[in-house]
Amino acid sequence: MSSNNNKSHIYAKLNKNEQYMKANVGLGTSFDFGFRELTILKTKIHLYYVTGLCDASVVQQIMRQLVEINDYESNLKKVPEIIENRIIYQQVERTESLDEAVDKMLSGLILIFVDGIRYAFIVDVRNYPGRTPQEPDTEHVVRGSRDGYTENIIENTALTRRRIRDARLRIEMLRVGERSKTDVSLCYIEDITNKDLIETIKTKINQIEVDGITMTDKTVEEYIVGPKWRPYPLVRYTERPDVAATHLMEGHVVLIIDTSPSVIILPTTFFHHVQHAEEYRQTPLIGTFMRLTRFIAIMASIFLLPLWLLFALEPALLPGELSFIGPKEEGTIPIAVQIILADLGIEFLRMAAIHTPTPLATSMGLIAAVLIGQIAIDVGLFGPEVILYVSVSAIGVYVTPSYELGVANKIARLMMILATALFGLIGFAVSFTLFILYLAQLKSLKTPYLWPFLPFEAKGMTEIIFRVPIPYSRRRPSVVRPRNDFRQPK
Repeated sequence: MSSNNNKSHIYAKLNKNEQYMKANVGLGTSFDFGFRELTILKTKIHLYYVTGLCDASVVQQIMRQLVEINDYESNLKKVPEIIENRIIYQQVERTESLDEAVDKMLSGLILIFVDGIRYAFIVDVRNYPGRTPQEPDTEHVVRGSRDGYTENIIENTALTRRRIRDARLRIEMLRVGERSKTDVSLCYIEDITNKDLIETIKTKINQIEVDGITMTDKTVEEYIVGPKWRPYPLVRYTERPDVAATHLMEGHVVLIIDTSPSVIILPTTFFHHVQHAEEYRQTPLIGTFMRLTRFIAIMASIFLLPLWLLFALEPALLPGELSFIGPKEEGTIPIAVQIILADLGIEFLRMAAIHTPTPLATSMGLIAAVLIGQIAIDVGLFGPEVILYVSVSAIGVYVTPSYELGVANKIARLMMILATALFGLIGFAVSFTLFILYLAQLKSLKTPYLWPFLPFEAKGMTEIIFRVPIPYSRRRPSVVRPRNDFRQPK
């Protein structure tokens, strides 16, 4: 965690402040540092700013306001007070720390030093470059809002407040990184979110000691939930403000990190990762149907290939009605190897699609589907059923709303395939059991990962399986231990 020691106080002499800027900040070397000296009522003042983080027209307007003081004021003894009164912008504050002043300037604020005064004015006129809010590519909905978080933390907090106009919504600003000094906003609703949860997360963020978090949210996640080599995500990412606002109303904490278009939701369970906003934009019946269909697809992405491999290796386990399952003829390559190769092939295509320009993506898909797949079957590299079940399993991964959960499920599936290929029924049974036990022992900030399945809670499990109508969902989920349990007034 970057911490200013406040030992370097602002000098009363402007030339000393200027020397500090040249020696420590790069004034005169870095072209994007703006500097201007003005004379106001026979007193010199210095303005410092970063050109790319401030609106040029706003900087010019401030200079114009300061220069016009000479035309309307004559009291030479109250120059600082007159300057502060004439800067007509939302946030103007004072600081006596030179370190803090520099940090503010590097965040996009304007510094104003007045000769003979041991403090500086900080004017918040940030105008970060970035795109406008638009619907996230990975969280499309048929019905619903089309705005999404951007890389601008100011816009992101505004999108959140627009949905929760509650005076008890708190957005605390923290700073992480000795060099990057990245802004991190801690968001929660004061009378809902558990105090211990807030303090735990805040303490973990304040304890971060690193040069910078240029990879933003992922770095913060690793410091909060631990750097262990676990495949399953213990936090949820979303780029939709409505999803973040819904979790805030349930008692979760949301972290908004500057330069990241996704926010972190804490704590989360396995079932938080399989829910989608579209379920709440449809009627409860349709939402329940979509949710159950998604659950089936996710389960297929994990267990379909290992289960089919088990039946292919041990056909005696199949009842007579399902005897058609399994390869009709033995190939030159073992079934397990075919599955692994085909699974890796789909992973190659997925990674290639990410780095392929959009106009070429369609062509690449046609080549993969028509040429590679069919030719691989014709030459005997893969059996038709292998292609079928691998494709269904891959579709299940793409149906998974959480990208991180989908990738983790791939790793779990691969482990189960290897265990089944080596040890048959025993390998499948043991790997399945270990998989459930592994998920059961995971915790996200002391929150059981498989809640409400393990430990079991009937009401919570009902709301996981069914999309319960909102008027009937009167209590918040108990897993986050909210201070205010009721969603609606009694």
